[in-house]
Amino acid sequence: MGERRKRARKSHADLARLVLDMTRERGMRPGAHLSEQVFAESCAVSRTPIRAAFKMLSENGFLTARPGGGYALAIDADAPGALATARLDTQEDALAEMILADRAARRLDDAPSVSFLARRYSVSRVAVLNALKILQAEGIIDRLPGQSWCFRPILDTPRALADSHQFRLALEPQAILTPGFALDPRRALVLRRQMQEMRAAGEGRIAAAAFARLDAEFHGLIARGAANAFMRDALLAHHRLRLITERDSGVPEFRLRQSLQEHLDILDSLERYQFDIAADQMALHLRLSRNPRPDAANRGGPPLLRLPGAALRAGPP
Repeated sequence: MGERRKRARKSHADLARLVLDMTRERGMRPGAHLSEQVFAESCAVSRTPIRAAFKMLSENGFLTARPGGGYALAIDADAPGALATARLDTQEDALAEMILADRAARRLDDAPSVSFLARRYSVSRVAVLNALKILQAEGIIDRLPGQSWCFRPILDTPRALADSHQFRLALEPQAILTPGFALDPRRALVLRRQMQEMRAAGEGRIAAAAFARLDAEFHGLIARGAANAFMRDALLAHHRLRLITERDSGVPEFRLRQSLQEHLDILDSLERYQFDIAADQMALHLRLSRNPRPDAANRGGPPLLRLPGAALRAGPP
């Protein structure tokens, strides 16, 4: 029963995030009414889960209950999505994020004890253990004998970054090729519009942190589409680690714009069910991202061709 409640909360949180994305897309401002029926139809769900998502958003300060019933938007719809959705996490999720962020900033040793973490964050040992189990399930930390836990390597050295690229190059194109791969069309549409908006921004207007968030969400979308659960979970954990620990401030803006276009091209192929082409595009995208200088990144490699029909996989059954 407890696991079922946990899955239900996770589902409601995902739907709440989608509702926030939709309010931003529609340019809604504080005070705007949110119709259960309209959002239920847009999200392709019944009104019951929408009502639960609205309640969760209200509890976290994003919506306000109207005296006559229903909800109204309580925040600016243009607020950064990362700041908004972070508050939808449970206590353990938020604590896990803090632990990982402190580890990335080298404020924590390789093997912190539960007692030390409980004192540091002024929380109970149970909350710390639950947060550590979240990180353990995502392959970020391992449990040692006794009361200590040991962090796995993070992406803060040239060797770790190189290993990360090799890992992604081996798995991400293959994730697209797994039989049964399925793209979430609603999430893909939201991400497409956000990436198009970012790419159209004026010179010097692309923030590295905002790009990193969108990049992680795009690659997470691909990972979630994989039918292989082991591949999916490994990639999702790795992308979360990337978002928290990678520091790519030296990547030039023109390369960020190229990456956004490459993401959009991959989405185009996936939406046409051209999975073989999308996998090739993903492999090339990762090679280019490993070296942001385009004259060196693809040296010696053949150009990527869009082959009409030949690499076209049949659509969904």
